[in-house]
Amino acid sequence: MDDRTDPLDLLLPVPTEATGGPGLWLPSRPLGVTLAAAAAVGPALARLARALAPRGVALAGADPAGELRLELQSDLEAEAYRLDVTRSGAHIRGGSEAGLSHGLSTLAQWTTLSRPAGEPALAELHLRDAPTFPERGALLDVARGRVPTMEALFELVESMAAWKLNRLQLYMEASFAYAGHEAVWADSAPFTAAELTALDAFCRARHIELVPNQQSLGHMHKWLVHPDYRALAECPEGVEHPFSREREPFSLTPNDPRVLDLLGDLYDQLLPCFTSRVVNVGLDETFDIGRGRSRRACAEHGPHGPYLEHLVAVARLVGERGFRMQFWGDVVLEDPACLERIPAGSEALVWGYEADHPFDEQLPHFARTDHPFQVCPGTSSWNSVTGRARNALANLARSTDAGRRHGARGVLITDWGDRGHLQAPWASTLGWLSGAACAWNPAAAARLSLESLPELLDRHAFDAPRTSLGHIAVELADLHRSAGGSARNGTSLFYLLAFADEPFPHAAVGPLDDAGLARAEEIARALETELAAAPETTPGEALLRAEMSWAAAFSALGARLGRARLAAPAGAPIEALPAPVRGELGAELRRLLAEQRALWPRRSRPAGLDGALAHLVRVAGRLG
Repeated sequence: MDDRTDPLDLLLPVPTEATGGPGLWLPSRPLGVTLAAAAAVGPALARLARALAPRGVALAGADPAGELRLELQSDLEAEAYRLDVTRSGAHIRGGSEAGLSHGLSTLAQWTTLSRPAGEPALAELHLRDAPTFPERGALLDVARGRVPTMEALFELVESMAAWKLNRLQLYMEASFAYAGHEAVWADSAPFTAAELTALDAFCRARHIELVPNQQSLGHMHKWLVHPDYRALAECPEGVEHPFSREREPFSLTPNDPRVLDLLGDLYDQLLPCFTSRVVNVGLDETFDIGRGRSRRACAEHGPHGPYLEHLVAVARLVGERGFRMQFWGDVVLEDPACLERIPAGSEALVWGYEADHPFDEQLPHFARTDHPFQVCPGTSSWNSVTGRARNALANLARSTDAGRRHGARGVLITDWGDRGHLQAPWASTLGWLSGAACAWNPAAAARLSLESLPELLDRHAFDAPRTSLGHIAVELADLHRSAGGSARNGTSLFYLLAFADEPFPHAAVGPLDDAGLARAEEIARALETELAAAPETTPGEALLRAEMSWAAAFSALGARLGRARLAAPAGAPIEALPAPVRGELGAELRRLLAEQRALWPRRSRPAGLDGALAHLVRVAGRLG
């Protein structure tokens, strides 16, 4: 920390009201805690104990005269808390155990921020804090290749609790081991009921609600490609869609009662694993509805008639099982009059992932109804291996501000896995961290910038305040801007490789020039060199460095391939590149594929790796 940096500016999320002072508290060794029900905040106390440990302080447990006083206070909102650090100790008052846990998380941060390293005393602090949105969630895509290990999920949940998020969803298409449907998931790495039950308990202990998620109309192609399910498809013969290179059936048909039988079976198996009473049933991007079996019904009842009938039927199915329905709001936005037919209590999730997404135009449609709704920005990590820092910050800040002004109930920060989910978890962290800050206190979003993020990442995500991985993460997440192009929903450097076996220039990439690509390659190589020259570190930090180095090398390869294709005739296939160039590019890509095969199992289940790398393996083969 720079000596001139006010430690209050490094708290995350930024509290509603906070003042510091010169008074000093020197915690006893060991430190007693005053709270009869300390077990209810056990994980947060453990977080504080880890922060105190370098100062030689350990928690002693219950002590009527303890310096750390925890108190439930009925006049505070459930997640609100007050924290006072004075010469006599720390006093946290919370509206609930969740509020006390938030206060302990802030105290753990203050323990490391308020005084320079090595000094045992804590500076004075008086803080009043409460969230803007009652629900602040993260959604992690586990459907498109990268399925995290349980250990990786537990690490994510610990970070979420420290950042004061309180909801988690795992986006599923065919990611649960449904009995009787083994053909759908046999070659993947699905979650079992025991794993989800354990994750639910782990989340609950940290005051996070694990919300079930199962696609229930569109995005069912992983089911419908199998013969036993194809008869349930809207277009059994298949359609072209952006989530596969193959022509496949994509959506369930909304006209067949057998579809509801299937969904009822899925809900009966999945939902008992959760203590939440909310379920996200998807229902988004149903672009093939009306093109097949429901064509006549759409002509007779309007283009959204069958969709709305299905939505009502799904709401009934989950309601019969004691759950309230969440659904993605994109389809009803095509005709906001559809909102009049949405069942009471159903909650729309309004999503958009670009910096300029028109939330201010969309949210009033939902605000005029009695239905709750949430705003859903993204981490901007997918279709890249580095992220898009500026887009993420703008998308998160503008969406949460719009949600606050239009009365959204919550924020759900999404992290998708398009085209194999090749981004490692670190690339999503910038979005998780910034999103958590915006969801707690949208007014403080202005403090988040490319200049402030490196230290926040080092302190609150990477645990690397001395070796500074934060600045490398931010530079990598801004690298694509040097390359140029006009890519949306991803980066040009990623698309150059993802679409390398298609004609160039590709529409997803946008116009490029040699100078911009050369500049991007130079920056990527410099970051690789910096990562390689780092001193020996902890195993966790070493893994982060290896993952970042892979992303830098991948980006540099994308830039090199782009330069080679610019030098070739327009529209020429990659086989038309000079043989020596193809050889070098192919060798580098094969090296990166081998490295990814070694890195992937460190955090993710191996079963998804071959599918995630398939398109790059195909490109390597064409390069020779």
